[in-house]
Amino acid sequence: MSSKYHVKKLEKKNDHLSILWKDNFESKFHFMWLRDNCPTAIHPTANMRVFNILTVSKNIFPKKYKIEKNKLNIDWSEGDHSSKFNLKWLRDHCYTEINNRKYKSPYVFWDGKLKKNLKKIIVDHNSVIKNDKHLSKWLNLLHTYGFALIKNAPTSKKSAFKILNRISHHRETFFGTPFEVINIPKPNNTAYTADALRNHTDLPYFEYAPGYQFLHCLVNEANGGLSSVVDGFAVANYLKKNEKDVFNILTKTHVKFKDTDYTQKAVRILHSPIITLTKDNDFNDIRFSMAAMGAVDVDPKKMKKFYDAYQYFASLLQNKKFKIDFRLEAGDIFCFNNRRVLHGRTEFDPNSGNRHLQGYYIERDEIIGRLNYFNNIKV
Repeated sequence: MSSKYHVKKLEKKNDHLSILWKDNFESKFHFMWLRDNCPTAIHPTANMRVFNILTVSKNIFPKKYKIEKNKLNIDWSEGDHSSKFNLKWLRDHCYTEINNRKYKSPYVFWDGKLKKNLKKIIVDHNSVIKNDKHLSKWLNLLHTYGFALIKNAPTSKKSAFKILNRISHHRETFFGTPFEVINIPKPNNTAYTADALRNHTDLPYFEYAPGYQFLHCLVNEANGGLSSVVDGFAVANYLKKNEKDVFNILTKTHVKFKDTDYTQKAVRILHSPIITLTKDNDFNDIRFSMAAMGAVDVDPKKMKKFYDAYQYFASLLQNKKFKIDFRLEAGDIFCFNNRRVLHGRTEFDPNSGNRHLQGYYIERDEIIGRLNYFNNIKV
């Protein structure tokens, strides 16, 4: 076992135990944290915490403590309770180290140049279905690039359920699953027309918009109808580096998104920034849809600056520097992070041939959770 898991010195401080490891790194483990994470506090098969923090006082402390056989043994001051911690587990969960660690974004930003090397984000359908290694590779592409193309899928209706089930359950919405992307008379959504669709994210008026969208091409014989895709995080990163005022406006101004749910007689309204960030100042969400924007109701003093920033962002999302256009073929499944990657299409001629896609949603949590499993992430 590495020296980082061997203890050089163990000391009791005012509110924590200090461990100096043989690689000279010092960890601090607070008393309540240790009691809360006692191995006996975790159910052996459900792997869920069973310890009730209200059964001890905030003044709990170790009466006795020692290192023995690669374990930290503690006798507690309350409840006639003892704990035995594996030293490797303690070091791996050292929150001193975790909080000192420099955050590294998992995302690979891309722009229009990716079109010349699309093969790097293309995977074969049967490989993903039959082989966990290929499934893991595909999930990693979805997580890092936010975009991948599956080739050679069956073209029968609802057949994409098979590949969704390799991950987890799908996300249901009022569109139904799958939803049909096809030209229909009297459409209740512009997706069901032959018109061009500007690059957008789906359902931005949901508090928790669907994480990923899969568009399965069953047939595409019509003239036109090229699909487009843009990495919203890459565009946001460009603004962060080059247009800080625009970036600040789009991350701090809450704007209205709205929609009328035609299946449940409901009106959905959400106020949110167009770009949201994580606690590490990484990108979390892009919400952008001209079609789903409500009447903007920001402070009058901020309205002009907001619209300037909004219009500039919209122009970048249509810019060839960032945008990729490609044609979906029958048997393709276009997979993308709906809270990062914007998608659209050019106008097509419905009289020139059929164009029929089926759409599915799945949560981002399901992609990441499955990927964590393959990467052997321990909790």
